[in-house]
Amino acid sequence: MNTLDKQYQELLQDILDNGIRKEDRTGTGTISVFGRQIRHKMSEGFPLLTTKKMYFKGIVTELLWFLRGDTNIKYLVDNDCHIWDGDAYKNYCNHFMDEYLEKNELGESYRNSLKPHPIDEFINKIKTDDEFAKKWGDLGPVYGRQWRKWEQNSVAPWGGLAINHIDQIANLINELKTNPDSRRLMVSAWNVGELDQMTLPPCHYGFQVYTRELRTPERMDWLNKMNNSDQRYRNVTMDELNVPTRAISLMFNMRSNDVPLGLPFNLASYGLLLQIIAKEVNMVPDELIASLGDAHIYVNQIDGVKEQLTREPYKLPTLVMVVNPELKFDEYVYDNFKLVNYQSHPSIKIPLSN
Repeated sequence: MNTLDKQYQELLQDILDNGIRKEDRTGTGTISVFGRQIRHKMSEGFPLLTTKKMYFKGIVTELLWFLRGDTNIKYLVDNDCHIWDGDAYKNYCNHFMDEYLEKNELGESYRNSLKPHPIDEFINKIKTDDEFAKKWGDLGPVYGRQWRKWEQNSVAPWGGLAINHIDQIANLINELKTNPDSRRLMVSAWNVGELDQMTLPPCHYGFQVYTRELRTPERMDWLNKMNNSDQRYRNVTMDELNVPTRAISLMFNMRSNDVPLGLPFNLASYGLLLQIIAKEVNMVPDELIASLGDAHIYVNQIDGVKEQLTREPYKLPTLVMVVNPELKFDEYVYDNFKLVNYQSHPSIKIPLSN
Protein backbone atom coordinates (compact mmCIF):
# COMPACT_ATOMS: atom_id res chain seq x y z
CA MET A 1 0.00 0.00 0.00
CA ASN A 2 1.22 3.49 -0.88
CA THR A 3 0.92 5.43 2.38
CA LEU A 4 3.33 8.16 1.23
CA ASP A 5 0.94 9.78 -1.25
CA LYS A 6 -1.85 9.51 1.33
CA GLN A 7 0.24 11.26 4.00
CA TYR A 8 1.16 13.93 1.48
CA GLN A 9 -2.47 14.49 0.49
CA GLU A 10 -3.45 14.66 4.17
CA LEU A 11 -0.83 17.37 4.68
CA LEU A 12 -2.18 19.36 1.73
CA GLN A 13 -5.71 19.10 3.16
CA ASP A 14 -4.44 20.05 6.62
CA ILE A 15 -2.92 23.25 5.22
CA LEU A 16 -6.10 24.11 3.30
CA ASP A 17 -8.25 23.48 6.39
CA ASN A 18 -6.04 24.86 9.16
CA GLY A 19 -3.46 27.10 7.51
CA ILE A 20 -3.23 30.80 8.27
CA ARG A 21 -2.70 33.47 5.65
CA LYS A 22 0.82 34.92 5.67
CA GLU A 23 2.76 37.31 3.48
CA ASP A 24 6.16 36.21 2.18
CA ARG A 25 9.33 37.50 0.52
CA THR A 26 8.04 36.72 -3.00
CA GLY A 27 4.92 38.88 -2.58
CA THR A 28 2.65 36.00 -3.62
CA GLY A 29 1.14 35.14 -0.24
CA THR A 30 0.78 31.74 1.43
CA ILE A 31 -1.39 29.71 3.73
CA SER A 32 0.78 27.81 6.18
CA VAL A 33 0.96 25.52 9.19
CA PHE A 34 3.90 24.86 11.48
CA GLY A 35 5.50 21.67 12.71
CA ARG A 36 4.41 18.67 10.64
CA GLN A 37 6.05 15.32 9.85
CA ILE A 38 5.90 12.63 7.16
CA ARG A 39 7.35 9.16 7.79
CA HIS A 40 8.01 6.60 5.06
CA LYS A 41 9.31 3.03 5.23
CA MET A 42 11.72 2.53 2.36
CA SER A 43 10.70 -1.12 2.16
CA GLU A 44 7.34 0.08 0.78
CA GLY A 45 8.98 1.58 -2.31
CA PHE A 46 10.97 4.56 -3.50
CA PRO A 47 9.38 7.82 -2.22
CA LEU A 48 8.37 9.32 -5.57
CA LEU A 49 4.80 10.60 -5.54
CA THR A 50 2.35 8.98 -7.94
CA THR A 51 -0.54 11.46 -7.67
CA LYS A 52 1.29 13.60 -10.21
CA LYS A 53 4.12 12.80 -12.60
CA MET A 54 7.49 13.71 -11.09
CA TYR A 55 10.63 14.92 -12.89
CA PHE A 56 12.93 12.14 -11.73
CA LYS A 57 15.94 13.20 -13.78
CA GLY A 58 15.85 16.67 -12.23
CA ILE A 59 15.72 15.19 -8.72
CA VAL A 60 18.72 12.95 -9.37
CA THR A 61 20.73 15.68 -11.11
CA GLU A 62 20.23 18.19 -8.31
CA LEU A 63 21.31 15.71 -5.63
CA LEU A 64 24.41 14.71 -7.62
CA TRP A 65 25.19 18.44 -7.91
CA PHE A 66 25.03 18.74 -4.12
CA LEU A 67 27.26 15.69 -3.64
CA ARG A 68 29.85 17.11 -6.04
CA GLY A 69 30.16 20.14 -3.80
CA ASP A 70 29.12 22.33 -6.74
CA THR A 71 27.31 25.66 -6.36
CA ASN A 72 27.20 26.84 -9.98
CA ILE A 73 24.07 26.17 -12.03
CA LYS A 74 26.12 25.39 -15.14
CA TYR A 75 26.27 21.70 -14.18
CA LEU A 76 22.48 21.70 -13.79
CA VAL A 77 21.87 23.58 -17.04
CA ASP A 78 24.25 21.30 -18.95
CA ASN A 79 22.22 18.34 -17.67
CA ASP A 80 18.86 19.92 -18.56
CA CYS A 81 17.91 20.58 -14.94
CA HIS A 82 16.44 24.05 -14.40
CA ILE A 83 15.38 23.96 -10.75
CA TRP A 84 17.69 26.81 -9.76
CA ASP A 85 17.40 28.96 -12.91
CA GLY A 86 15.00 31.44 -11.30
CA ASP A 87 17.18 32.04 -8.26
CA ALA A 88 20.30 32.60 -10.34
CA TYR A 89 18.45 34.89 -12.75
CA LYS A 90 16.93 36.94 -9.93
CA ASN A 91 20.40 37.42 -8.45
CA TYR A 92 21.74 38.42 -11.88
CA CYS A 93 18.99 41.00 -12.40
CA ASN A 94 19.44 42.44 -8.91
CA HIS A 95 23.19 42.99 -9.34
CA PHE A 96 23.61 43.47 -13.09
CA MET A 97 23.09 47.21 -13.24
CA ASP A 98 25.18 48.34 -10.29
CA GLU A 99 28.11 46.14 -11.27
CA TYR A 100 27.95 47.23 -14.92
CA LEU A 101 27.87 50.92 -14.02
CA GLU A 102 30.68 50.58 -11.52
CA LYS A 103 32.86 48.64 -13.95
CA ASN A 104 32.36 51.05 -16.83
CA GLU A 105 32.21 54.24 -14.76
CA LEU A 106 29.02 55.27 -16.50
CA GLY A 107 26.64 57.89 -15.19
CA GLU A 108 23.16 57.45 -13.82
CA SER A 109 21.60 58.70 -17.07
CA TYR A 110 22.90 55.62 -18.88
CA ARG A 111 20.98 53.29 -16.56
CA ASN A 112 17.73 53.25 -18.53
CA SER A 113 19.45 52.15 -21.75
CA LEU A 114 20.86 49.00 -20.16
CA LYS A 115 18.82 45.88 -19.64
CA PRO A 116 19.78 42.42 -18.40
CA HIS A 117 19.39 39.50 -20.77
CA PRO A 118 15.94 37.86 -20.83
CA ILE A 119 15.96 34.63 -18.87
CA ASP A 120 16.16 32.37 -21.94
CA GLU A 121 19.23 34.25 -23.19
CA PHE A 122 20.67 34.22 -19.68
CA ILE A 123 20.40 30.41 -19.48
CA ASN A 124 21.88 30.01 -22.96
CA LYS A 125 24.88 32.15 -21.97
CA ILE A 126 25.34 30.06 -18.82
CA LYS A 127 25.54 27.02 -21.07
CA THR A 128 27.80 28.46 -23.77
CA ASP A 129 29.90 31.19 -22.14
CA ASP A 130 32.20 29.87 -19.39
CA GLU A 131 33.21 33.32 -18.15
CA PHE A 132 29.59 34.45 -17.95
CA ALA A 133 28.66 31.22 -16.15
CA LYS A 134 31.51 31.62 -13.68
CA LYS A 135 30.35 35.12 -12.80
CA TRP A 136 26.58 34.79 -12.85
CA GLY A 137 25.91 31.07 -12.45
CA ASP A 138 27.31 30.74 -8.95
CA LEU A 139 24.75 30.83 -6.15
CA GLY A 140 27.17 31.44 -3.31
CA PRO A 141 27.99 28.92 -0.55
CA VAL A 142 24.74 26.93 -0.81
CA TYR A 143 24.13 23.23 -0.11
CA GLY A 144 27.01 21.58 -1.98
CA ARG A 145 29.58 23.93 -0.48
CA GLN A 146 28.35 23.33 3.07
CA TRP A 147 28.02 19.56 2.63
CA ARG A 148 31.46 19.05 1.12
CA LYS A 149 33.59 22.18 1.78
CA TRP A 150 32.42 23.89 4.99
CA GLU A 151 35.04 26.56 5.71
CA GLN A 152 36.70 26.57 9.11
CA ASN A 153 39.09 29.31 10.14
CA SER A 154 41.91 28.42 12.52
CA VAL A 155 45.21 29.84 13.68
CA ALA A 156 48.11 28.47 11.65
CA PRO A 157 51.34 27.33 13.36
CA TRP A 158 53.08 30.50 12.17
CA GLY A 159 50.39 32.64 13.78
CA GLY A 160 48.44 33.59 10.68
CA LEU A 161 44.89 32.62 9.74
CA ALA A 162 44.42 29.25 8.03
CA ILE A 163 41.27 28.09 6.21
CA ASN A 164 40.37 24.41 6.37
CA HIS A 165 37.55 22.69 4.52
CA ILE A 166 35.36 20.17 6.30
CA ASP A 167 33.82 17.43 4.14
CA GLN A 168 30.69 16.63 6.13
CA ILE A 169 29.52 13.84 3.81
CA ALA A 170 32.87 12.03 3.87
CA ASN A 171 33.02 12.45 7.65
CA LEU A 172 29.49 11.06 7.99
CA ILE A 173 30.31 7.98 5.92
CA ASN A 174 33.50 7.36 7.88
CA GLU A 175 31.63 7.69 11.19
CA LEU A 176 28.93 5.29 10.02
CA LYS A 177 31.60 2.72 9.27
CA THR A 178 33.47 3.14 12.55
CA ASN A 179 30.89 4.33 15.10
CA PRO A 180 27.40 3.58 13.74
CA ASP A 181 25.64 4.11 17.10
CA SER A 182 26.89 7.68 17.37
CA ARG A 183 24.28 10.36 18.07
CA ARG A 184 26.32 12.87 16.07
CA LEU A 185 25.63 11.49 12.60
CA MET A 186 24.55 14.86 11.23
CA VAL A 187 25.13 17.17 8.28
CA SER A 188 24.25 20.88 8.39
CA ALA A 189 23.78 23.39 5.59
CA TRP A 190 22.91 26.26 7.97
CA ASN A 191 26.22 28.10 8.15
CA VAL A 192 25.25 31.27 10.03
CA GLY A 193 28.43 33.08 9.05
CA GLU A 194 27.73 32.67 5.33
CA LEU A 195 23.95 33.05 5.05
CA ASP A 196 24.27 36.56 3.65
CA GLN A 197 26.46 35.25 0.81
CA MET A 198 23.88 32.69 -0.34
CA THR A 199 21.42 33.44 -3.13
CA LEU A 200 18.86 31.54 -1.04
CA PRO A 201 19.41 30.38 2.55
CA PRO A 202 18.89 26.61 2.83
CA CYS A 203 15.29 25.47 3.14
CA HIS A 204 16.29 21.92 4.08
CA TYR A 205 18.93 23.01 6.52
CA GLY A 206 20.21 19.72 7.88
CA PHE A 207 19.77 15.99 8.20
CA GLN A 208 20.57 13.26 10.71
CA VAL A 209 20.95 9.52 10.25
CA TYR A 210 20.35 6.70 12.70
CA THR A 211 21.28 3.04 12.50
CA ARG A 212 20.16 -0.12 14.24
CA GLU A 213 21.18 -3.75 14.13
CA LEU A 214 19.12 -6.02 11.89
CA ARG A 215 17.53 -9.11 13.34
CA THR A 216 18.35 -12.42 11.64
CA PRO A 217 14.92 -12.69 9.93
CA GLU A 218 15.43 -9.17 8.50
CA ARG A 219 18.82 -10.17 7.12
CA MET A 220 17.24 -13.26 5.57
CA ASP A 221 14.54 -11.10 3.94
CA TRP A 222 17.25 -8.86 2.50
CA LEU A 223 19.13 -11.89 1.19
CA ASN A 224 15.98 -13.18 -0.50
CA LYS A 225 15.36 -9.80 -2.15
CA MET A 226 18.89 -9.85 -3.51
CA ASN A 227 18.13 -13.20 -5.18
CA ASN A 228 20.96 -14.92 -3.31
CA SER A 229 18.84 -17.57 -1.63
CA ASP A 230 19.14 -20.26 -4.29
CA GLN A 231 20.94 -23.58 -4.02
CA ARG A 232 24.39 -22.12 -4.70
CA TYR A 233 24.38 -20.31 -1.34
CA ARG A 234 22.98 -23.03 0.94
CA ASN A 235 26.34 -23.64 2.65
CA VAL A 236 27.50 -20.03 2.70
CA THR A 237 26.89 -17.80 5.71
CA MET A 238 25.23 -14.40 5.43
CA ASP A 239 28.42 -12.78 6.66
CA GLU A 240 30.37 -14.43 3.85
CA LEU A 241 27.81 -13.04 1.41
CA ASN A 242 28.30 -9.58 2.95
CA VAL A 243 24.62 -9.31 3.87
CA PRO A 244 24.13 -6.04 5.77
CA THR A 245 24.01 -6.21 9.55
CA ARG A 246 22.42 -2.79 10.09
CA ALA A 247 19.53 -0.66 8.89
CA ILE A 248 19.88 3.09 8.39
CA SER A 249 17.23 5.81 8.64
CA LEU A 250 17.41 9.49 7.67
CA MET A 251 15.52 12.50 9.00
CA PHE A 252 15.76 15.83 7.17
CA ASN A 253 14.66 19.15 8.62
CA MET A 254 13.08 22.05 6.78
CA ARG A 255 12.66 25.62 8.00
CA SER A 256 10.41 26.49 5.05
CA ASN A 257 8.67 24.21 2.59
CA ASP A 258 6.70 24.86 -0.58
CA VAL A 259 4.56 21.74 -0.11
CA PRO A 260 3.03 21.48 -3.63
CA LEU A 261 6.35 21.90 -5.47
CA GLY A 262 9.24 21.50 -3.06
CA LEU A 263 8.24 18.67 -0.74
CA PRO A 264 7.75 16.01 -3.47
CA PHE A 265 11.29 16.77 -4.70
CA ASN A 266 12.70 16.79 -1.17
CA LEU A 267 11.18 13.42 -0.30
CA ALA A 268 12.57 11.75 -3.40
CA SER A 269 15.94 13.51 -3.12
CA TYR A 270 16.54 12.48 0.48
CA GLY A 271 15.21 9.01 -0.26
CA LEU A 272 17.85 8.80 -2.99
CA LEU A 273 20.52 10.17 -0.66
CA LEU A 274 19.55 7.55 1.93
CA GLN A 275 19.99 4.78 -0.65
CA ILE A 276 23.36 6.16 -1.78
CA ILE A 277 24.68 6.37 1.78
CA ALA A 278 23.26 2.94 2.63
CA LYS A 279 25.07 1.42 -0.34
CA GLU A 280 28.30 3.21 0.60
CA VAL A 281 28.27 1.73 4.13
CA ASN A 282 26.53 -1.59 3.29
CA MET A 283 23.35 -0.98 5.28
CA VAL A 284 19.65 -1.45 4.51
CA PRO A 285 17.60 1.74 3.89
CA ASP A 286 14.99 1.81 6.64
CA GLU A 287 12.92 4.91 7.35
CA LEU A 288 12.79 8.36 5.74
CA ILE A 289 11.41 11.16 7.92
CA ALA A 290 10.60 14.71 6.83
CA SER A 291 10.31 17.26 9.68
CA LEU A 292 8.72 20.47 8.47
CA GLY A 293 8.75 23.92 10.04
CA ASP A 294 6.71 26.42 8.02
CA ALA A 295 4.82 24.16 5.59
CA HIS A 296 2.91 26.27 3.12
CA ILE A 297 0.90 26.47 -0.06
CA TYR A 298 1.18 29.62 -2.18
CA VAL A 299 -2.23 31.12 -2.87
CA ASN A 300 -1.74 30.73 -6.63
CA GLN A 301 -1.20 26.97 -6.18
CA ILE A 302 -4.54 26.14 -4.60
CA ASP A 303 -6.29 25.00 -7.81
CA GLY A 304 -3.48 22.55 -8.57
CA VAL A 305 -3.53 21.27 -5.00
CA LYS A 306 -7.28 20.61 -5.18
CA GLU A 307 -6.75 18.67 -8.42
CA GLN A 308 -4.10 16.49 -6.78
CA LEU A 309 -6.35 15.78 -3.82
CA THR A 310 -8.88 14.07 -6.12
CA ARG A 311 -6.37 11.46 -7.32
CA GLU A 312 -5.95 7.93 -6.02
CA PRO A 313 -2.32 6.84 -5.51
CA TYR A 314 -0.65 4.05 -7.45
CA LYS A 315 1.89 1.61 -6.04
CA LEU A 316 5.30 3.21 -5.40
CA PRO A 317 8.16 2.41 -7.79
CA THR A 318 11.47 0.74 -7.03
CA LEU A 319 14.89 2.36 -7.44
CA VAL A 320 17.78 0.22 -8.65
CA MET A 321 21.36 1.50 -8.47
CA VAL A 322 23.62 0.21 -11.25
CA VAL A 323 27.03 1.29 -9.99
CA ASN A 324 30.58 0.10 -10.55
CA PRO A 325 31.92 -0.75 -7.05
CA GLU A 326 35.00 1.36 -7.72
CA LEU A 327 32.92 4.44 -8.47
CA LYS A 328 32.84 7.08 -5.73
CA PHE A 329 29.48 8.50 -4.63
CA ASP A 330 30.36 11.94 -6.02
CA GLU A 331 31.16 10.42 -9.42
CA TYR A 332 27.69 8.99 -10.05
CA VAL A 333 25.71 10.09 -13.10
CA TYR A 334 22.02 9.92 -13.87
CA ASP A 335 22.37 6.64 -15.75
CA ASN A 336 23.50 4.89 -12.54
CA PHE A 337 19.90 5.02 -11.30
CA LYS A 338 17.03 3.03 -12.78
CA LEU A 339 13.43 3.71 -11.79
CA VAL A 340 11.35 0.54 -12.08
CA ASN A 341 7.55 0.31 -12.39
CA TYR A 342 6.78 3.99 -11.96
CA GLN A 343 3.12 4.65 -12.69
CA SER A 344 1.65 8.07 -12.04
CA HIS A 345 -1.13 10.48 -12.80
CA PRO A 346 -0.34 13.29 -15.27
CA SER A 347 1.77 16.26 -14.21
CA ILE A 348 0.08 19.32 -12.73
CA LYS A 349 1.18 22.83 -13.66
CA ILE A 350 1.81 24.56 -10.35
CA PRO A 351 3.40 28.05 -10.23
CA LEU A 352 6.82 28.56 -8.64
CA SER A 353 7.42 31.71 -6.59
CA ASN A 354 11.04 32.95 -6.42
